[in-house]
Amino acid sequence: MAESSIITSQYVRITHTTAGFGERFLARLIDWVLIGIYIFGWFKMSSTFGWNETMIILLVAIPVLGYTLLFEVFNQGQTPGKRLMKIKVVMKDGSPATLSAYLLRWLIWPVDIMFSGGIGVLSIFFTKNRQRLGDLAAGTLVIKLDNYKQISVKLEEFSYLRDNYTPAFPEVAELSMEQVSVIERVLVAPAGDRDYINRLSEKVKQLLDIRPDMEDRSFLEKIVKDYYYYAYVDIV
Repeated sequence: MAESSIITSQYVRITHTTAGFGERFLARLIDWVLIGIYIFGWFKMSSTFGWNETMIILLVAIPVLGYTLLFEVFNQGQTPGKRLMKIKVVMKDGSPATLSAYLLRWLIWPVDIMFSGGIGVLSIFFTKNRQRLGDLAAGTLVIKLDNYKQISVKLEEFSYLRDNYTPAFPEVAELSMEQVSVIERVLVAPAGDRDYINRLSEKVKQLLDIRPDMEDRSFLEKIVKDYYYYAYVDIV
């Protein structure tokens, strides 16, 4: 899973997991089925009541073409398919998407589906946050609602982020929020187990393939600070 943790400029920690291709495809499939039912219903009515082409365009073509845009704008980033799959569109910092972001995603959708959808699919598979081209251009993500959390944090805890802090280990981007949480829990444990801290430090060094000349506790504390530095949206 592509999990991300971000510290916003309001010092709110946002943790979320981006939706994969499977969830997005099923959401789109549900939407296509609903669109198909809608089109069939209106054409059935038009044949019964003899509506002209203008009426059909107004009642069928425009709503169908604007289906995704209209639902995402007025339903907080969710089409019916996304709602059923419990996923939604947000900005990359976890905040609600803007009207311009929704519009840009919608405008670039034709490019994403070129070559039988290959471009958009490849983009989802090979980008870090599983973004199609429209997401990359608009600065949006499609996230799983079940894993979305907003937690206010103490200002003093992250005050160093505003004080020209210099990170030492860009490799921390490879760590997950769960891994960093484990390090934090070990560091704040009463009395502390020095042997466990030493073993955890060695494990982190092996995982990140780094060999700093630092005391183990200081190293782990630096790892945690660097992680939140790179998660801070005003700096990344």
